[in-house]
Amino acid sequence: MVAIAVRMCEWLRSPVRGVLLDITGVMYESGPDMGTVIPGSVQAVARLREAGIPFRLVTNETTTPTSILLEKLRGFGFDIKEGELFSPIPAALRLLKKENLVPHLLVHPRVEGEFSVGGGPASCVLLGDAEDNFTYANLNAAFRALMAMPKPRLISLGYGRYYKHNDQLQLDVGAFAKALEFACNVQCEIVGKPSPVFFQQALADMEVTAAEAVMVGDDIASDVGGAQGCGVRGVLVKTGKFTPSLLPHPTVTPDCVAENLADAVERILAEGVKD
Repeated sequence: MVAIAVRMCEWLRSPVRGVLLDITGVMYESGPDMGTVIPGSVQAVARLREAGIPFRLVTNETTTPTSILLEKLRGFGFDIKEGELFSPIPAALRLLKKENLVPHLLVHPRVEGEFSVGGGPASCVLLGDAEDNFTYANLNAAFRALMAMPKPRLISLGYGRYYKHNDQLQLDVGAFAKALEFACNVQCEIVGKPSPVFFQQALADMEVTAAEAVMVGDDIASDVGGAQGCGVRGVLVKTGKFTPSLLPHPTVTPDCVAENLADAVERILAEGVKD
């Protein structure tokens, strides 16, 4: 038992100065209407704040404007400040404006209004989690838009394979991005997880190094693997999309597997906070 305890704490040998948190599947479960808070998660976030450990919410949620998502989290009881939420939507908008890109949109109808950047011929295809908007006609229109561009650019708000919604697994944006990559012979540009730039922006905002941070998520590839690729420790929680069949994973080994966010935070505060 002693040997097991030592191994469990090895990932906390370096102090934790900042925490990155996924939202859906970690803080709350997606479902009808608002969804449901995962027990203990509100208190876990409050404990991080009380302990003075900075945290940032790094999410690939692209079906809801960030302002509405923030209101939803606060409605659940989470104490979240506006600057603590990192979403692909504002990051993509900054990219579009910086490079004067006009997007052909294939995103959820609720967020189409977030990407008003001017008119003219489309110079890129911007792909998000469009849910029921992922029809053959819409995918074909995106394909044709890319094929008509002198220099086609495919930008995806995330690259996940699947996620959990209404207690069911469903395809994520990465599956549709892969289809367009294959059909158009283009390489997708990812805004969001697992892009290293996305993680690094959140780390810089907390003013911590990768070695000082921990990522907690329910996606072993985008959350854990993406974070580890940047030098951040990755904790996989057994909530959200987690299934036992995920382990062992062929390419990603979590630094820790926790029952839920409350368990992960308890371990961090008990063993990972050092002077």
